[in-house]
Amino acid sequence: MKRLNLKLAAALMAAAGAAGAVATPAMAAEEQFVPLLVYRTGSFAPLGIPWADGKLDYLKLVNERDGGVNGVKITYEECETAYATDRGVECYERLKGKGTGASGFDTQSTGITFAVSDKAMVDKVPVETMGYGLSQSVDGSVFEWNFPLLGTYWTAADVMIQDIAKKEGGMDKLKGKKIALVYHDSPYGKEPIPLLQKRAAKEGFELVLYPVTAPGVEQKSTWLQIRQARPNYVLLWSAGIMTPTAIREAQASGYPRDKMYAIWWAGSEGDVKDLGDVAKGYNAITIHNSGAEHDKVYDDLKKFVYDKGQGSDKTGKTTLGTIAHTRGMMISMLQVEAIRTAQEKFGKGKALTPEQVRWGFENLNLTQEKLDKLGFGQIMRPVKTSCSNHKGDDWARIVQWDGAKFKVVSDWYQSDKTILDPMVQEGAAKYAKEKNITPRKCE
Repeated sequence: MKRLNLKLAAALMAAAGAAGAVATPAMAAEEQFVPLLVYRTGSFAPLGIPWADGKLDYLKLVNERDGGVNGVKITYEECETAYATDRGVECYERLKGKGTGASGFDTQSTGITFAVSDKAMVDKVPVETMGYGLSQSVDGSVFEWNFPLLGTYWTAADVMIQDIAKKEGGMDKLKGKKIALVYHDSPYGKEPIPLLQKRAAKEGFELVLYPVTAPGVEQKSTWLQIRQARPNYVLLWSAGIMTPTAIREAQASGYPRDKMYAIWWAGSEGDVKDLGDVAKGYNAITIHNSGAEHDKVYDDLKKFVYDKGQGSDKTGKTTLGTIAHTRGMMISMLQVEAIRTAQEKFGKGKALTPEQVRWGFENLNLTQEKLDKLGFGQIMRPVKTSCSNHKGDDWARIVQWDGAKFKVVSDWYQSDKTILDPMVQEGAAKYAKEKNITPRKCE
């Protein structure tokens, strides 16, 4: 009996070993998790929907066309924030530890970015804020986990002032002018104010501030004040339903739309297409070109995702190819390339930790050749990050609505580093002192 039991035990062990051998390949399949914070509902939904569609579509494309990143499949999960900070923090807490850990959070909100930045440095999770977030987080020696890639609200405001000066015949011609900022009364809307105050003091123009209470559907009193003050230009820091409301009120008050400059989140087709000629002349800043005719990534998206019925925009006609959708794709592309860059250091074919992906964000080097290969060569300019510079290269240009579509009306600009760099250093040093952070030494 004892010998029989030993034989039985051996047989069971052999069976278990065989089962393990079968299960191991399936268990070993590597997956990289990317959390997707979105706001498809709420007052910012007109912007949030195409933005979310673009982020999701590109991740689908990477899986369908490439089989993931060097064989590692991208997994993802959307979490609805409705642009509410508390809901965004809940999404962050729920998703940060999924899989091998969240590869990076694009919060889609300046307020949520403020709230999770302190958490991210403890949790060691990267925060990607392409074109928004904390402007001083460009300084990677202090903000090790924040990546305001391609530009910030300070760089955007600076480029707007540069373009206005060009129209006026030179920066010296701004002296005595009056420039108004109509802004969403939130951390998002307030972010450009320090830069504009610096510029106003330096160039001698008067800066007039007009906060608008969220969600921004009541602006009559604001535009009545603008009508009385008669500023030479109006900068608009809005998003969602606040944007078309502002344009309609500008028309009603007789303010020329070609004297308006909008931040990139207020400069997509969804903001103006229903207004037509009412918005004609309306200017917006952008960090990229746009439109489905511009680059091969759109052809790939159609072939590998939309032709298979897997597109996020079910009709393929609502958000696909718009400026906001393109920006969403860029955000996911930068996330994927951070993963790819990190794999070069930590090993291809395996899922990486958030800390390893952070290294990838910090060592991005997307040359023109790489962008061409990715299908983004005509959409954006090259970008290279470093330990000290978590923004990389900031390029922006002005587009103008002609009543039917946006047209590029300027060359590429870069922000004035003689103004921006001291502001970043001062802001980062203040943050480090408040949070008791010892800045890293960047080579």
